[in-house]
Amino acid sequence: MSVENFIDTNVFVYQLERLDTRKAEIAEHLIQHGIVSGTACISSQVVQECLNTAIRKAEIKLTRNEMETYLQSVLSPLLRIQPSLRLYRSSLDIQSRYQFSFYDSLIVAAAIEAGCKTLYSEDLQHGQQIDGVTITNPFRT
Repeated sequence: MSVENFIDTNVFVYQLERLDTRKAEIAEHLIQHGIVSGTACISSQVVQECLNTAIRKAEIKLTRNEMETYLQSVLSPLLRIQPSLRLYRSSLDIQSRYQFSFYDSLIVAAAIEAGCKTLYSEDLQHGQQIDGVTITNPFRT
């Protein structure tokens, strides 16, 4: 499987909350372009974090029906990477080499497994390259 871009959870949070208009517009563009063009993906971890944030932590919480609609129309079309022993082993290797948190390492490992060139994330070092994946902060000015 090879997809160009992996989208981290924080992009979806900006799209959902819309508290920062500039970031929300960037997030909307990345996500919609990824869905329409088929060039983006996410892992089950991103789905879990996104739903958890929208239900428990978000400034603007979504109803159950709104979350179901978002799951079906936005997250589901992008979901390509499921948990596996290989994914966990790869994330442990990345965590050891780069000293990232385990969950950040799992995101990077998923992007690598998907064959992505770019990982869109605000949480990691912009421009860093890991095993063929370049981390890009789409909100950087």
